[in-house]
Amino acid sequence: MSLQENAVYPAPPEYDVFKKKIQELTGIDLDAYKYQIHRRIHMLMQRWAVNSYDEYYRAIAGNPDKLREFLDYLTINVTEFFRNAGRWWELKDKIIPQMYKDLGHQRLKFWSAGCSTGEEPYSLAILAIEAKVANPQPVLAGDIDQGVLAKAQAGVYQRRQIASAPKEWVPKYFIDVDADTVKVKPEVRDKVKFRHMNLIKDKFESGFDIILCRNVVIYFGTETKSALYKKFLEALRPGGYLVTGATEQIFDYKTLGFESVGPFLYRRPSK
Repeated sequence: MSLQENAVYPAPPEYDVFKKKIQELTGIDLDAYKYQIHRRIHMLMQRWAVNSYDEYYRAIAGNPDKLREFLDYLTINVTEFFRNAGRWWELKDKIIPQMYKDLGHQRLKFWSAGCSTGEEPYSLAILAIEAKVANPQPVLAGDIDQGVLAKAQAGVYQRRQIASAPKEWVPKYFIDVDADTVKVKPEVRDKVKFRHMNLIKDKFESGFDIILCRNVVIYFGTETKSALYKKFLEALRPGGYLVTGATEQIFDYKTLGFESVGPFLYRRPSK
């Protein structure tokens, strides 16, 4: 059976063996993803002219560059600072000030779940500075991909990736490296704590005021999504907010225990 046919018909038994090996190698459970992930894998196999799952696994396991390409293609690590800018300004100008009123203090706890190469948690740290969040605790930033975490910790980005940042914020929070590259200033980097995390398997901390999990669960299956959202609910303090991506509406939010307080914005009830 050709790769083209395999992409349409159910996967053969060899694919189950491949999935187990990938989980042992990377910690990623491919069964947690929707069926489209099988087709994405086949697209890479075709690109590399690989004809069997065993050959494909050996290529990934034996070549760090191919492993990186596999993980990037699988998890779609493409992002920018203040992506979907309107949501960030809503957090700064509406949600965070309301939290100050409700809590009676300005100590807040943030988490960027599935932080990729760091643009989101650094954006959150900058927002916290601008909103005068008092808690010195760093923004938690977690991802399953060790490679993107290393890049995030370096804090070096293409200038085009900060295009959505207010112009006056650029010299405050970034250092010019060259004409095309910038680096996040130490005072921002110090506010972010990066951690290797498996969202599906790992136990979460609790007491978060805001959790951002955007464009992460889009390829997860329904059961995995529900289980993950329940974990997020428990990780939030009562009254805390979960922000999802613009294609990740939670249709069963009431069943899961959330309130919907805006597009792709969910709240754990206070009581």
